[in-house]
Amino acid sequence: MSTFMAKKEEIVRNWYIIDAANTPLGKTAVKAADILRGKHRPEFTPHVDCGEFVIVINAAKAVLTGRKLDQKVYYVHSGYVGGLKATKYRDMMEKNPEKAIMLAVRGMLPKTASATRALPD
Repeated sequence: MSTFMAKKEEIVRNWYIIDAANTPLGKTAVKAADILRGKHRPEFTPHVDCGEFVIVINAAKAVLTGRKLDQKVYYVHSGYVGGLKATKYRDMMEKNPEKAIMLAVRGMLPKTASATRALPD
């Protein structure tokens, strides 16, 4: 008996819709990352992109537990001196909640070239 290896041509991709309303941001991101990577499938192969497509709805209604809304900060640096910009998650969830979920999902995916293609910039 040999080990099954999925081939990219044989993978049939489906669309999944995840409702983020009243669900912690991390739990929603884990579910989306697992589906994007294909870990929910019995024919999961780590080196083959056998993931599906994911749509997250009600991103603005996602919950951060504890005091993370005020304490958690997202940093971006331009590369220049004094180019550090900090955004609290409270502001990010008010202005652009999709970005908060996308950043959480991106952090849970492997840091390879094939995994970075799964999310838009």
